[in-house]
Amino acid sequence: MILDDGYTALKKCDCLETRKSKKLIEKSGLKNLIQEYTFEKFIAQETWQRVIKEKALAFVQDTDSHWFFIGGQVGAGKTHICTAIVNELMKQGEEALYMLWRDEIMKLKANVMEGNEYFQAMEAFKTKPVLYIDDLFKSERGKHPTTSDINIAFEILNARYNNPELTTILSSEKILKEILGIDEAIGSRIFQRVGSYMLELNKNPKMNMRLRERKQQYE
Repeated sequence: MILDDGYTALKKCDCLETRKSKKLIEKSGLKNLIQEYTFEKFIAQETWQRVIKEKALAFVQDTDSHWFFIGGQVGAGKTHICTAIVNELMKQGEEALYMLWRDEIMKLKANVMEGNEYFQAMEAFKTKPVLYIDDLFKSERGKHPTTSDINIAFEILNARYNNPELTTILSSEKILKEILGIDEAIGSRIFQRVGSYMLELNKNPKMNMRLRERKQQYE
C-alpha cells in the first residue's frame, strides 16, 4: 500500500486469517471431520442434547477453563461436539492435535522401541496447545486397557495436568467412575481439571443417534 508521503507500508492480507485457519486444520488431523462436525450441525432437539451444546459453547468462551470431558453412551454426538469445540478454538488461533485413542495407542506401542519417532509423537501429545483425545481407553472388544495403555495415558495427561495453560478435550465411552476404576491417578486428574465441564451420558440405546437415523431411513 502506497501512503500519501510516498512511503510503502505493508498491510495484512484479508485472507491471512483464513489461510492460517486452514493450515491449523491440516495439522490438527481433523480435516475430514471439521466440515460435518460443527455447532451448527449438532442436533439439539432433546433436553440432553441442548445441555451438551450449551456446555460446549460456554467452554469455548471461558478463558479460565482448559479441560472438557464427555463420556458415556455410544453414538450420542461426543465426537461431534468435541470436534466443534476444537474447530472454534482453532478459529481463535489455537494450534490443535487430534488423537484417536485406539489408533494412536497402537502406533505408539509399535514404535516404543524406535526411539525418536516415539518420543516425537509423545512430545506433541504432551505439549500441543490443544489436544483432543477421542475415545479414551477404547480397546479391542471392550478389553481392559493394558498396563502399557495406562502408562502412556498417564504420561500424556499428567504432563498436560502440570501445564494448566494447555487445553485438553476428552471423549470416552467410559464415564469418570469407570476411568477411576482403570487408574485413579488418571481419573482424579481429569476430575480436578474439568471442573464443571464434565458431561456423562447414561448408557441408553435411545440416545444413539446413529441407530435413530438408520431407523428413520427405513420407516
